[in-house]
Amino acid sequence: MLLLQEAVPQSLEALPPDSLQAASDSMTVIDTLMRGGWVMVPILLLSILTIYLFVERLLTVRRAQADPGSITERVRAYVQSGDIRGALAFCEAQDKPIARILKQGLERLGRPISEIQDAVHAAGKYEAFELEKRTDLLASIAGIAPMLGFFGTVTGMIKAFQEIQNLQGNVNPSVLAGGIWEALLTTAAGLLVGILAVFFYNLLLNRINRIVNDMERSATAFIDLLQEPAPMPHQEGLY
Repeated sequence: MLLLQEAVPQSLEALPPDSLQAASDSMTVIDTLMRGGWVMVPILLLSILTIYLFVERLLTVRRAQADPGSITERVRAYVQSGDIRGALAFCEAQDKPIARILKQGLERLGRPISEIQDAVHAAGKYEAFELEKRTDLLASIAGIAPMLGFFGTVTGMIKAFQEIQNLQGNVNPSVLAGGIWEALLTTAAGLLVGILAVFFYNLLLNRINRIVNDMERSATAFIDLLQEPAPMPHQEGLY
């Protein structure tokens, strides 16, 4: 044990001053957070979950982004030239939500227009659901994290006043202030996580709404294409 105690200071002395300061600051932050009590644990877990959900959904939204106008025009060119298989192959190669929606309509060419329209709308709802999936968790975290922070503050204040009662009021004001700021740590942490969750949720929702709006416009343009007075392309051998 003595050897270990001697080795630790020697190893710390071997570190550069900047590294020692960084390690000291890191330990100070961790120790400060842990003084908030057990409520800090779920708040920290919610913060990790918030970052994970934001990054995961942001990557999904970026993969879904495309130029709906160019995709719709390419499909229009294929359909007007009678190359339905080429249009299907083009949609499969794009692997974008709007391309998958148009593919559902292309696969039903030759059927009643109402059936094609229903298939396109159903595909659009599914793609919108896939984009919005798990974003509601961010909204839930935005409400839960601050409430947890307030709960931790209330329990911390109760504990602080219990200690005052046990000491029969003979308490140094600095001791009382220390108990109060430790109790307020959970409120600050909960509010911070809640603010981040609200910001991430609104940012994702704005991008998702733009993509969904583009998909709706492209789907409408596709349905209008099928109802143009020009003769429908030859579909022999499609099925």
